[in-house]
Amino acid sequence: MNVIEVLRLPLTVDLSGFVSLLRRLQVPHRVSEEGEEQVLWAPQALLEDVRQLYERYPEGNDQIELPAAAQASLPRQPSLAQQASACKVTAGVLLLCVVVAAITGLGDNLSTLSWFTFLDFRVQGEYLYFISLAQGLSDGQWWRLISPMLLHFGFLHLAMNGMWYWELGKRIELRQGPWLLLLLTLLFSLISNLAQHLVGGPSLFGGLSGVLYGLLGYVWLYQWLAPNPHYRLPKGVLVMMLIWLVVCLTGVVGQLGFGQIANAAHVGGLLIGCLTGLLGGALARRKLSA
Repeated sequence: MNVIEVLRLPLTVDLSGFVSLLRRLQVPHRVSEEGEEQVLWAPQALLEDVRQLYERYPEGNDQIELPAAAQASLPRQPSLAQQASACKVTAGVLLLCVVVAAITGLGDNLSTLSWFTFLDFRVQGEYLYFISLAQGLSDGQWWRLISPMLLHFGFLHLAMNGMWYWELGKRIELRQGPWLLLLLTLLFSLISNLAQHLVGGPSLFGGLSGVLYGLLGYVWLYQWLAPNPHYRLPKGVLVMMLIWLVVCLTGVVGQLGFGQIANAAHVGGLLIGCLTGLLGGALARRKLSA
Protein backbone atom coordinates (compact mmCIF):
# COMPACT_ATOMS: atom_id res chain seq x y z
CA MET A 1 0.00 0.00 0.00
CA ASN A 2 1.61 3.24 -1.21
CA VAL A 3 0.86 5.99 1.33
CA ILE A 4 1.49 9.59 0.25
CA GLU A 5 0.99 13.13 1.52
CA VAL A 6 -2.56 14.34 0.90
CA LEU A 7 -2.81 17.58 2.87
CA ARG A 8 -0.35 19.87 4.62
CA LEU A 9 -1.96 22.34 7.02
CA PRO A 10 -0.91 24.64 9.89
CA LEU A 11 -1.07 23.18 13.39
CA THR A 12 -3.78 25.71 14.20
CA VAL A 13 -6.23 23.88 11.90
CA ASP A 14 -8.41 21.41 13.81
CA LEU A 15 -8.44 18.13 11.86
CA SER A 16 -10.25 16.09 14.51
CA GLY A 17 -13.66 16.24 12.81
CA PHE A 18 -12.27 15.29 9.41
CA VAL A 19 -10.15 12.51 10.89
CA SER A 20 -13.26 11.14 12.61
CA LEU A 21 -14.99 11.12 9.22
CA LEU A 22 -12.10 9.19 7.64
CA ARG A 23 -12.16 6.73 10.52
CA ARG A 24 -15.91 6.19 10.16
CA LEU A 25 -15.46 5.58 6.43
CA GLN A 26 -12.60 3.16 7.21
CA VAL A 27 -10.16 5.15 5.09
CA PRO A 28 -6.55 4.29 6.09
CA HIS A 29 -4.73 7.44 7.16
CA ARG A 30 -2.35 9.00 9.63
CA VAL A 31 -1.43 12.51 10.75
CA SER A 32 2.12 13.59 11.54
CA GLU A 33 3.67 16.84 12.75
CA GLU A 34 6.46 18.49 10.77
CA GLY A 35 7.62 21.73 12.33
CA GLU A 36 4.70 24.14 12.43
CA GLU A 37 2.57 22.01 10.11
CA GLN A 38 0.51 18.82 10.28
CA VAL A 39 0.50 16.37 7.38
CA LEU A 40 -2.35 14.02 6.49
CA TRP A 41 -1.23 10.79 4.77
CA ALA A 42 -3.49 8.37 2.92
CA PRO A 43 -3.24 5.68 0.20
CA GLN A 44 -2.27 7.07 -3.21
CA ALA A 45 -5.33 5.42 -4.78
CA LEU A 46 -7.59 7.64 -2.65
CA LEU A 47 -5.63 10.89 -3.06
CA GLU A 48 -8.26 12.84 -5.02
CA ASP A 49 -11.20 11.37 -3.08
CA VAL A 50 -9.74 12.44 0.26
CA ARG A 51 -8.82 15.91 -1.03
CA GLN A 52 -12.29 16.47 -2.46
CA LEU A 53 -13.81 15.16 0.75
CA TYR A 54 -11.81 17.69 2.77
CA GLU A 55 -12.76 20.55 0.42
CA ARG A 56 -16.45 19.80 1.01
CA TYR A 57 -16.36 18.71 4.65
CA PRO A 58 -13.25 20.09 6.41
CA GLU A 59 -14.98 19.75 9.79
CA GLY A 60 -16.37 16.28 9.10
CA ASN A 61 -19.89 15.08 8.38
CA ASP A 62 -21.95 12.33 10.02
CA GLN A 63 -24.01 11.62 6.90
CA ILE A 64 -21.55 11.57 4.00
CA GLU A 65 -20.66 8.26 2.33
CA LEU A 66 -17.91 7.61 -0.19
CA PRO A 67 -18.97 6.75 -3.76
CA ALA A 68 -19.32 3.04 -4.44
CA ALA A 69 -16.24 3.05 -6.70
CA ALA A 70 -14.13 4.64 -3.97
CA GLN A 71 -15.50 2.24 -1.37
CA ALA A 72 -14.51 -0.69 -3.59
CA SER A 73 -10.97 0.67 -3.93
CA LEU A 74 -10.40 1.00 -0.18
CA PRO A 75 -7.32 -0.97 0.85
CA ARG A 76 -7.86 -3.72 3.36
CA GLN A 77 -6.33 -3.72 6.82
CA PRO A 78 -2.55 -3.47 6.39
CA SER A 79 -0.73 -6.73 6.91
CA LEU A 80 1.59 -7.23 9.86
CA ALA A 81 4.57 -6.81 7.53
CA GLN A 82 3.18 -3.51 6.21
CA GLN A 83 2.58 -2.23 9.73
CA ALA A 84 6.10 -3.24 10.78
CA SER A 85 7.53 -1.44 7.74
CA ALA A 86 5.67 1.74 8.73
CA CYS A 87 6.74 1.42 12.39
CA LYS A 88 10.39 0.44 12.14
CA VAL A 89 11.46 1.44 15.66
CA THR A 90 8.51 -0.35 17.27
CA ALA A 91 9.20 -3.49 15.27
CA GLY A 92 12.96 -3.21 15.79
CA VAL A 93 12.73 -3.02 19.59
CA LEU A 94 10.40 -6.02 19.66
CA LEU A 95 12.72 -7.97 17.36
CA LEU A 96 15.65 -7.23 19.68
CA CYS A 97 13.59 -8.49 22.63
CA VAL A 98 12.88 -11.75 20.79
CA VAL A 99 16.54 -12.20 19.84
CA VAL A 100 17.70 -11.56 23.42
CA ALA A 101 15.02 -13.94 24.72
CA ALA A 102 16.42 -16.65 22.45
CA ILE A 103 20.03 -15.91 23.41
CA THR A 104 19.30 -15.96 27.14
CA GLY A 105 16.80 -18.83 27.07
CA LEU A 106 14.17 -16.47 28.54
CA GLY A 107 16.42 -15.88 31.54
CA ASP A 108 17.56 -19.46 32.16
CA ASN A 109 21.03 -19.13 30.61
CA LEU A 110 22.94 -17.17 33.25
CA SER A 111 26.13 -16.92 31.21
CA THR A 112 24.41 -14.98 28.40
CA LEU A 113 21.94 -13.29 30.74
CA SER A 114 24.85 -11.47 32.36
CA TRP A 115 25.53 -9.64 29.09
CA PHE A 116 22.32 -7.65 29.44
CA THR A 117 21.69 -7.23 33.17
CA PHE A 118 21.95 -3.85 34.89
CA LEU A 119 24.96 -5.09 36.87
CA ASP A 120 27.42 -7.74 35.74
CA PHE A 121 27.63 -10.73 38.05
CA ARG A 122 29.44 -13.99 38.69
CA VAL A 123 27.89 -17.24 39.83
CA GLN A 124 29.30 -18.96 42.87
CA GLY A 125 27.39 -22.01 43.97
CA GLU A 126 23.75 -21.00 44.35
CA TYR A 127 24.50 -17.31 44.72
CA LEU A 128 25.00 -14.39 42.35
CA TYR A 129 27.60 -11.77 43.22
CA PHE A 130 27.09 -8.44 41.48
CA ILE A 131 29.74 -5.83 40.77
CA SER A 132 28.95 -2.23 41.74
CA LEU A 133 27.35 0.23 39.35
CA ALA A 134 30.35 2.54 39.63
CA GLN A 135 32.75 -0.27 38.69
CA GLY A 136 30.61 -1.30 35.75
CA LEU A 137 30.46 2.23 34.39
CA SER A 138 34.18 2.76 34.92
CA ASP A 139 34.76 -0.41 32.88
CA GLY A 140 32.78 1.13 30.01
CA GLN A 141 29.65 -0.99 30.46
CA TRP A 142 27.29 1.92 29.77
CA TRP A 143 24.93 -0.20 27.70
CA ARG A 144 23.73 -1.85 30.93
CA LEU A 145 21.83 1.31 31.84
CA ILE A 146 19.45 0.48 28.96
CA SER A 147 19.82 -3.22 28.13
CA PRO A 148 17.61 -4.73 30.90
CA MET A 149 14.56 -3.64 28.90
CA LEU A 150 15.45 -6.39 26.41
CA LEU A 151 15.40 -9.15 29.06
CA HIS A 152 12.30 -11.25 29.68
CA PHE A 153 11.77 -14.12 32.07
CA GLY A 154 9.25 -16.43 30.48
CA PHE A 155 7.14 -16.50 27.34
CA LEU A 156 4.11 -14.83 28.99
CA HIS A 157 6.31 -11.96 30.20
CA LEU A 158 7.62 -11.43 26.67
CA ALA A 159 4.23 -11.79 24.99
CA MET A 160 2.39 -9.36 27.26
CA ASN A 161 5.11 -6.71 27.15
CA GLY A 162 5.47 -7.13 23.40
CA MET A 163 1.75 -6.72 22.82
CA TRP A 164 1.57 -3.46 24.78
CA TYR A 165 4.75 -2.02 23.27
CA TRP A 166 3.36 -2.76 19.81
CA GLU A 167 0.12 -0.96 20.68
CA LEU A 168 1.62 2.11 22.35
CA GLY A 169 4.80 2.35 20.28
CA LYS A 170 2.91 2.38 16.99
CA ARG A 171 0.74 5.27 18.13
CA ILE A 172 3.73 7.45 18.99
CA GLU A 173 5.79 6.48 15.97
CA LEU A 174 2.96 7.16 13.52
CA ARG A 175 2.03 10.44 15.24
CA GLN A 176 5.42 11.94 16.09
CA GLY A 177 7.96 9.87 14.20
CA PRO A 178 10.49 7.10 14.87
CA TRP A 179 13.18 9.27 16.44
CA LEU A 180 10.92 10.51 19.22
CA LEU A 181 9.78 6.97 20.00
CA LEU A 182 13.39 5.79 20.14
CA LEU A 183 14.36 8.69 22.41
CA LEU A 184 11.41 8.06 24.74
CA THR A 185 12.12 4.31 24.85
CA LEU A 186 15.76 4.84 25.83
CA LEU A 187 14.91 7.57 28.35
CA PHE A 188 12.15 5.55 30.02
CA SER A 189 14.38 2.47 30.15
CA LEU A 190 17.20 4.47 31.77
CA ILE A 191 14.98 6.07 34.43
CA SER A 192 13.04 2.90 35.26
CA ASN A 193 16.23 0.82 35.53
CA LEU A 194 17.90 3.38 37.79
CA ALA A 195 14.77 3.57 39.96
CA GLN A 196 14.65 -0.19 40.36
CA HIS A 197 18.34 -0.37 41.24
CA LEU A 198 18.10 2.46 43.77
CA VAL A 199 15.08 0.91 45.50
CA GLY A 200 15.79 -2.80 45.11
CA GLY A 201 19.58 -2.83 45.21
CA PRO A 202 21.71 -5.34 43.26
CA SER A 203 19.30 -7.87 41.74
CA LEU A 204 18.10 -9.48 38.55
CA PHE A 205 15.36 -7.53 36.81
CA GLY A 206 14.36 -6.80 33.27
CA GLY A 207 11.59 -6.35 30.75
CA LEU A 208 9.81 -3.59 28.88
CA SER A 209 7.33 -2.91 31.69
CA GLY A 210 9.01 0.28 32.89
CA VAL A 211 9.13 1.58 29.33
CA LEU A 212 5.48 0.63 28.83
CA TYR A 213 4.34 2.60 31.86
CA GLY A 214 6.42 5.51 30.55
CA LEU A 215 4.71 5.35 27.15
CA LEU A 216 1.33 5.05 28.85
CA GLY A 217 1.98 8.15 30.97
CA TYR A 218 3.25 10.06 27.95
CA VAL A 219 0.23 9.26 25.75
CA TRP A 220 -2.22 9.82 28.62
CA LEU A 221 -1.10 13.35 29.55
CA TYR A 222 -0.16 14.42 26.02
CA GLN A 223 -3.70 13.52 24.93
CA TRP A 224 -5.14 15.35 27.94
CA LEU A 225 -3.37 18.60 27.01
CA ALA A 226 -3.38 18.34 23.20
CA PRO A 227 -6.07 15.85 22.09
CA ASN A 228 -5.48 13.96 18.87
CA PRO A 229 -7.00 10.75 17.47
CA HIS A 230 -3.80 8.68 17.57
CA TYR A 231 -3.44 9.05 21.34
CA ARG A 232 -7.07 8.41 22.24
CA LEU A 233 -6.89 5.17 24.26
CA PRO A 234 -9.95 3.14 25.23
CA LYS A 235 -10.94 4.20 28.74
CA GLY A 236 -10.52 0.71 30.12
CA VAL A 237 -6.86 0.48 29.06
CA LEU A 238 -5.62 3.23 31.36
CA VAL A 239 -7.75 2.02 34.27
CA MET A 240 -6.57 -1.58 33.82
CA MET A 241 -2.88 -0.62 33.66
CA LEU A 242 -3.13 1.56 36.77
CA ILE A 243 -5.04 -1.14 38.67
CA TRP A 244 -2.38 -3.68 37.70
CA LEU A 245 0.30 -1.30 38.99
CA VAL A 246 -1.46 -1.02 42.35
CA VAL A 247 -1.98 -4.80 42.56
CA CYS A 248 1.73 -5.37 41.91
CA LEU A 249 2.65 -2.84 44.59
CA THR A 250 0.68 -4.83 47.17
CA GLY A 251 2.93 -7.87 46.62
CA VAL A 252 0.02 -10.16 45.82
CA VAL A 253 1.47 -11.17 42.44
CA GLY A 254 4.71 -12.39 44.01
CA GLN A 255 2.85 -14.28 46.75
CA LEU A 256 0.85 -16.12 44.09
CA GLY A 257 4.07 -17.51 42.65
CA PHE A 258 4.38 -15.34 39.53
CA GLY A 259 7.81 -14.05 40.51
CA GLN A 260 8.98 -10.75 41.89
CA ILE A 261 7.75 -7.59 40.17
CA ALA A 262 10.05 -4.63 39.47
CA ASN A 263 7.62 -2.17 41.05
CA ALA A 264 10.11 0.68 41.28
CA ALA A 265 10.75 0.39 37.53
CA HIS A 266 7.00 0.61 36.87
CA VAL A 267 6.52 3.65 39.08
CA GLY A 268 9.68 5.36 37.80
CA GLY A 269 8.63 4.75 34.20
CA LEU A 270 5.12 6.09 34.82
CA LEU A 271 6.40 9.24 36.53
CA ILE A 272 8.92 10.13 33.81
CA GLY A 273 6.31 9.28 31.18
CA CYS A 274 3.79 11.63 32.78
CA LEU A 275 6.42 14.38 32.99
CA THR A 276 7.41 14.08 29.33
CA GLY A 277 3.73 13.84 28.35
CA LEU A 278 3.03 17.10 30.18
CA LEU A 279 5.94 18.81 28.47
CA GLY A 280 5.12 17.44 25.03
CA GLY A 281 1.41 18.14 25.36
CA ALA A 282 2.04 21.67 26.63
CA LEU A 283 4.33 22.44 23.68
CA ALA A 284 1.82 21.02 21.20
CA ARG A 285 -1.00 23.00 22.81
CA ARG A 286 1.06 26.15 22.66
CA LYS A 287 1.67 25.64 18.93
CA LEU A 288 -2.04 25.15 18.33
CA SER A 289 -2.94 28.35 20.16
CA ALA A 290 -0.14 30.46 18.67
